[in-house]
Amino acid sequence: MTFKNPELFHILWVLIPMVAWYVFRQKKNTASIQVSSTASVIKAPKTIRHYLRHLVFVCLLIAISFFVVVLARPQSSRNWETSETEGIDIVIALDISSSMLAQDFQPDRLEAAKNVAMEFISGREYDRMGLVVFAGEAFTQCPLTTDRAVLLNLFKDIESGMIEDGTAIGNGLATSVARLKDSEAISRVVILLTDGENNRGEVAPVTAAEIAKTFGIRVYTVGVGSIGTAPYPVQTQFGIQLRDMPVKIDEETLQEISSLTDGKYFRATSNTKLEEIYKEIDALERSKIEVREFSRKSEEFMPFALLGALFLIVSLFMRLTIFRSIP
Repeated sequence: MTFKNPELFHILWVLIPMVAWYVFRQKKNTASIQVSSTASVIKAPKTIRHYLRHLVFVCLLIAISFFVVVLARPQSSRNWETSETEGIDIVIALDISSSMLAQDFQPDRLEAAKNVAMEFISGREYDRMGLVVFAGEAFTQCPLTTDRAVLLNLFKDIESGMIEDGTAIGNGLATSVARLKDSEAISRVVILLTDGENNRGEVAPVTAAEIAKTFGIRVYTVGVGSIGTAPYPVQTQFGIQLRDMPVKIDEETLQEISSLTDGKYFRATSNTKLEEIYKEIDALERSKIEVREFSRKSEEFMPFALLGALFLIVSLFMRLTIFRSIP
């Protein structure tokens, strides 16, 4: 057993002056009676009350001692609990090309993707997660981490235009695989979200998928965009205006990537659909793979508090009944 506030045991020093005061009072607290001789008093037999008269004070001291122990907060570390954790390493590969500013999602595709992904991250308490962004090239925005606050702050800072424009799906996936290939987690996952066709980069998307398959990394691909056309912000001589542009998503390649890596392809056509996709991925990646035991300290003050209260009540009861003093 340990104590949270062991320094409070110094309060027990107050018992020493209390005992001294009690002894002093006992010697002074005697009545004077004028008698011719004390022989009869000395020979008088002592009752049990005479021998037990100090119990009132002793019980009070014991009660104070128990209450000091309560203040010191006794804790036990003997309780062991078993916690099941997913132990999954997940990298989100997010397309931040200019086409992600299309407003068929609210407020636009990029902000909708960020908001839903951040909610997904907040719900994965035990997993390590990372972030890769890509457009004409790809880079790691955040390596695998369990620090949710850091990851969420980095997500908030993502903007289109941070890197050269374009859609390098293969580079984005290859960078994500590089983040996961040395991971010791049993389950390693990439969630790749894009709204276009691969038109940049040195690595072909299918080649990156084959590398992911080699390392046993599962890839969930998400195509983002409404069916047909979508309003894109376009710079004109009159400022930025919305123009309806055709939505072009290379669904065939995205499906091949997910099929090669034993993942799944999803098509998100609205904010609601995107939320549903992340919920489905969340459910698919919830298999328990690790059991972790840990000790948890529990408060053990209650027995001491009850004993302190008991001795205090006994002390008061004896003072008011058996050892009641008569003025």
